[in-house]
Amino acid sequence: MKAIDINTTLIEGYLRLLDNLSPSNKLDLISKLTLSVKTDITDRKNSFYKAFGAWESKQTADEIINDLRNSRTLNRQIEQF
Repeated sequence: MKAIDINTTLIEGYLRLLDNLSPSNKLDLISKLTLSVKTDITDRKNSFYKAFGAWESKQTADEIINDLRNSRTLNRQIEQF
């Protein structure tokens, strides 16, 4: 079964389930689904834009470089033959 067929089957199943709801409940469900979709779109856009940008720090570049160099540790152990 293809993905499109599975999606169509799922949608048809949900529609049969929702047939018993009152019109006001259906409208409430529609508004909640719409809000959910809008939130998903906004979250995706925000997460995309958060992935880009400059490094933000109050330290200067030289201070960051010094911090990185000072945090290095050498665990060199020379084995005897």
